[in-house]
Amino acid sequence: MGDKAHTHTGAAGRATAADHPTSVRNVVLVGHSGSGKTTLVEALALTAGAVNRAGRVEDGGCVSDYDDMEHRQRRSVQLSLVPVEWDGIKINLLDTPGYADFVGELRAGLRAADAALFVVSASDGVDGATRMVWEECAAVGMPRAIVITHLEAARADFEEMTRICAEAFGGDDPDAVLPLYLPLHGPPAPDGHAPVTGLVGLLSRKLFDYASGERVASEPGEAELPQLDEARSLLIEGIISESEDETLMERYLGGEQVDVKTLIEDLERAVARGVFFPVLAAAPAADGARQGLGTVELLELITRGFPTPLERTAPRVTTPDGAGRELRMCDPEESLVAEVVKTSSDPYVGRISMVRVFSGTLRADQTVHVSGHGMTDRGHEDHDVDERIGALSTPFGKQQRPVSHVIAGDLACVAKLTRAETGDTLSAKDDPLLMAPWEMPDPLLPLAIEAHSKPDEDKLSQGLARLVAEDPTMRLEHNQDTHQVVLWCLGEAHADVALERLRSRYGVQVDVVPHRVALRETFGGRAAGRGRHVKQSGGHGQYAICEIEVEPLPGGSGIEFVDKVVGGAVPRQFIPSVEKGVRAQAAKGVVAGHPLIDVRITLLDGKAHSVDSSDAAFQTAGALALREAAAEARIHLLEPVAEVGVLVGDDYVGAVMSDLSGRRGKVLGTEQTSGGRTLIRAEVPEIEIGRYAVDLRSLSHGTARFDRRYARHEPMPAQVADRLREEVRVAS
Repeated sequence: MGDKAHTHTGAAGRATAADHPTSVRNVVLVGHSGSGKTTLVEALALTAGAVNRAGRVEDGGCVSDYDDMEHRQRRSVQLSLVPVEWDGIKINLLDTPGYADFVGELRAGLRAADAALFVVSASDGVDGATRMVWEECAAVGMPRAIVITHLEAARADFEEMTRICAEAFGGDDPDAVLPLYLPLHGPPAPDGHAPVTGLVGLLSRKLFDYASGERVASEPGEAELPQLDEARSLLIEGIISESEDETLMERYLGGEQVDVKTLIEDLERAVARGVFFPVLAAAPAADGARQGLGTVELLELITRGFPTPLERTAPRVTTPDGAGRELRMCDPEESLVAEVVKTSSDPYVGRISMVRVFSGTLRADQTVHVSGHGMTDRGHEDHDVDERIGALSTPFGKQQRPVSHVIAGDLACVAKLTRAETGDTLSAKDDPLLMAPWEMPDPLLPLAIEAHSKPDEDKLSQGLARLVAEDPTMRLEHNQDTHQVVLWCLGEAHADVALERLRSRYGVQVDVVPHRVALRETFGGRAAGRGRHVKQSGGHGQYAICEIEVEPLPGGSGIEFVDKVVGGAVPRQFIPSVEKGVRAQAAKGVVAGHPLIDVRITLLDGKAHSVDSSDAAFQTAGALALREAAAEARIHLLEPVAEVGVLVGDDYVGAVMSDLSGRRGKVLGTEQTSGGRTLIRAEVPEIEIGRYAVDLRSLSHGTARFDRRYARHEPMPAQVADRLREEVRVAS
């Protein structure tokens, strides 16, 4: 923003603890996978003096992607917190995964942050998923800036990428997306590409050369002035148009010179208000260099242009019973309100909770109240308990650096909170409070698993419980119909990480098995059956005969049992036994082992013996009668049908509707929504959408999302049912 001399107070190896909310900035980095977010975090940490060399702390580990799994997968899979200091300001950098499967980590980062850096690769551009996150931030007024990376790539063009960002992010006001600096190119390489060696500040009219590995300020030459002046005029007009001073534009257009100090102040206000979005360039430091290109400018923007936690509108706070509660949010002297934004496990320390303090001060060894998040539908425990805070620390790579307290507006890690899970609220023991949870995507890809061995079976339950406690975007289901353990995930990569964590963190080896949907059976027409259970083998025998009639009922009717016995052919005390027997057989199924539904079973006649008849004998006879009736009737397989809503860009509507039809889906209608998107509503058999979360992402290039809910069971087409029966026969 300017050309002032900078100091940094973040020394490698030192724990940082803020003393007031005004000295904190919480910034989340957003961008698609491969855009350079993690590299940028490491470059900023190097420039701020928080690491010894690019991306390394004292133990030689990376400062952001330090997890062994991230090394193996060569991508970020979890939210990372990297605190640095610049000009006396503590900056909490939140590095998020760019891959769509880990959007839950991204949402947690957005919750913990007060501003966002959108990282865009000059070689890849802006993808649809990044545009959607931008719209989410815009909906809540989060301040944003854009950082263009990979300028070293062939055909990388900063000016063209700025134009693309203005189109993608500017909406109705593309002049709100403008560069603060222009890149300075060095001599062309043999391939003709001229590397970026410095930046020209449009407001300060200064040249900042990074070619030596240090930021060196100088005056621009005559060659840079025409381009600088043209871009500077556009920037000034953009800043003034977003200024709170309505007379400033008239004065500027009238020829009045606006001093740089006023422009910078207006720029900082416009950025903090989330109405102006500066574009900057950045590149990691070369080997042996202390500063990466554009990193000083970025740190300056964060400390001077991004809002303090005091300026954030905090989430709604209530008492555990739902009553509203007014607090002076971000006041270190207020009642404590903090939120667990991430939960992880360390093999040596145990559970570690990353916490954002919204109000009050969190202290080590303090007893707090933990309020659950109400996500019991995803297998997460809902609770209200008291827990003692263990050690407080700020993370840095694999290290945890102790601090004594954490004030409102700051982030830190808490060790050994055994009951708290991601999304839970920490508050004062004598003043329990609850924060409104943030929105999480529904996991819609089923992963059916079985323990690999008996020792794994003993550990599976605890391992799964820990896994879902860490990740609220996973849902654990114990399906009572198929008797499968199902872990619902966001995508294949999400599922791979879950399996890897079960194996490496919790020592549980599992096998993935085909996911089964809950089918049902019903009668296709009226049928009769006779159950005869007569055994005599010396002493007390067994004797029961019953005759039944079965007829289909409309969907949703369940099992209806009717007694039409006359003349006491079946003694009254044994009629409930017959009903119990047929209902037990119906639950087991009559053909393919799926529960029987939507039939009326009428008991018409039977026989009994004064000595040998019993409750057990008539239960068996009832079951035999139902099986005999099924053998003489047409039995339909019923499959569950889901009501699906797909929100997709208008460009992909045709492809999505065609794909749904290919899945035996029935489109119910479409509805135009904002942002050039269409909501498609359809009914689709659940057996056809087991992998729809993966297929839809591929079909729409990651820009569509969908939801689903059970609608009903309906008859499966004969050819599909025959194929399914054959698969079962072969498998058995």
